[in-house]
Amino acid sequence: LSYVTFPLPILFPQQSGLYEYKIFGGLADCPPKLCVDVYMDLDFRKQWDQYVKELYEKTYDGEKVIYWEVKYPFPLSNRDYVYIRECREMDVDGRKVWVVLAQSVSVPQCPEKPGIIRVKSYKQSLAIESDGKTGSKVCMYYFDNPGGMIPSWLVNWAAKSGVPAFLKDMQKACRNYSK
Repeated sequence: LSYVTFPLPILFPQQSGLYEYKIFGGLADCPPKLCVDVYMDLDFRKQWDQYVKELYEKTYDGEKVIYWEVKYPFPLSNRDYVYIRECREMDVDGRKVWVVLAQSVSVPQCPEKPGIIRVKSYKQSLAIESDGKTGSKVCMYYFDNPGGMIPSWLVNWAAKSGVPAFLKDMQKACRNYSK
């Protein structure tokens, strides 16, 4: 397992102190198609991602929408997301690349819940391809505005420990997926 994470010094809006993240990583022994299947499988994610409180997909007005509540450490309020996502398999100069795009949406049928902070601004782009061996190369761009006051220790933890731990959990999930 290898990873590098860079917070990009682009603020939203200026002086907000929020970061975009670019993550470059590798998942050894996880072929790209398996990575994508594991990543897209919401029911399976509930089993391996310890931060999922609630996660499901529903169709509203003909559009598939995902609701996701994330556990935050005490005394912070949990956050929830309402978003759409799409996965495509692409051919880039003869290389197979899977691309997953996700973005927050506002859906009247998913109102905010008391005690949970709605993340209204969320964007993610993920590209996965073979590492040329038995694993995958992963590149992710990520931004969200978690709202409220997020202590800097939590932001630092997410960048330094949270992302690598997530990749490790996902690698383990890939191993257990076919069983």
